[in-house]
Amino acid sequence: MGGLISKATELAELIKRQNDVIVVTHIDADGITAGSIALRALKKAGIEAEIRFLKQLDKKEVEKIADEGKFVWFTDLGSGQLSLLKELNFVITDHHIPEFSHERQLNPHDFGLDGSIEMSGAMATFLVASRIFPSARLGALAIVGSVGDLQDSKFGRLVGLNRKIAERLAGKSIEIRKDIRFFGKQTRPLTKMLEYNTDPVIPGITGNEAGCLKFLSDLGIDPWLSWIDLSPGERKKMVSALVRHCMSLGMRYDEIKRIAGECYLLIHEEEGTEKRDAMEYSTLLNATARYDEAEVGLGVCFGDEKAFSRARTLLQNHRRNLSEGLKLVEEIGIKERKNIQFFHAGRDIRDTIVGIVAGMSLIKNPEKPIVAFAENEEGIKVSARANYRLVERGLNLGKAIKIAAEKVGGSGGGHSVAAGALIPQGMEEKFLEVFDELVGEQLK
Repeated sequence: MGGLISKATELAELIKRQNDVIVVTHIDADGITAGSIALRALKKAGIEAEIRFLKQLDKKEVEKIADEGKFVWFTDLGSGQLSLLKELNFVITDHHIPEFSHERQLNPHDFGLDGSIEMSGAMATFLVASRIFPSARLGALAIVGSVGDLQDSKFGRLVGLNRKIAERLAGKSIEIRKDIRFFGKQTRPLTKMLEYNTDPVIPGITGNEAGCLKFLSDLGIDPWLSWIDLSPGERKKMVSALVRHCMSLGMRYDEIKRIAGECYLLIHEEEGTEKRDAMEYSTLLNATARYDEAEVGLGVCFGDEKAFSRARTLLQNHRRNLSEGLKLVEEIGIKERKNIQFFHAGRDIRDTIVGIVAGMSLIKNPEKPIVAFAENEEGIKVSARANYRLVERGLNLGKAIKIAAEKVGGSGGGHSVAAGALIPQGMEEKFLEVFDELVGEQLK
């Protein structure tokens, strides 16, 4: 921890000496919160700053940034592309596996931490930003970024540095609460909260509206109330009934215990809105990023009400597109190889949401990692998803996808359970051959 704090202080001092900074960040919930934290800290310190959102940091984008001749703060990206940044004056606060160590980089992997569960890009950025402008509210955004990156998913709570910071923020900007871990506690009716839950998948409940209505009716609970409308007694009654239902189906203990865990509430945000709960907040931000309106997400983080209204509209569209994406996968089918499964969506699913659709489709066969292809203007977007049971057996999608993508003339990377790449069109088959073999070696 000491080395990490020392590095954060060193980078903060370097940033404070700059007059004009470009913040370059990734377009997802972690990237938007990271960029927001950096931008807010810079502005509060009186430093001129602007922000850019990127899907991927490649040579072309680096050249564009270099042409401006300004100091650059990379947040939630940059570590995997260090060799491209030689001509730039920069700092990096990222959590993806780095190409190599660098004196101007704060990355958990350089300090023996796991960047997929112990520190997000937003949290790495907050460590530096808090030494430029201390703010518990910026810390709350870092928690949203970590939850948006699913860093609380493996254990049902935040761990590592994420946890240390969360505990320091408790009572100042967040509340840590033991609760049901289903999405939609603030904004969805109970029947929809249950129906759309996929972690864990509960037979008879997940994806089954009639089953959800009967389950709630048998408990004497109004299905159109929200979770936050229930009394503590009703909440306990419902969780107990869910556990009994899962046990009656013979579900494993490690699956059942995922029903409840820790949730993170932003105490300065209004109850009953997406911004109150870190999980829902991060989903709202993802909806803006995936439809090329990351600036709207930035506005939400800055408290702009018009941006919040627009983000909610985008979220409604996002949910509809995910539903249509799942229907498409049902129609075209998921094909299997020896160690992986895959589908090709062509241009029928946006490349920015195909990874989410892949993750949701993993439910049907969680024993093999899933790969999804989608076309975009630059080539073929590849998204890979898996679960932590496969990771415990040795799977690391980030490492495998990086090697496989590079072998076919592309680039990629990510984490053990979620990774992405961009490859040339027409190289899907070769990529699958290499990736399937690499995954097989990891799972031996």
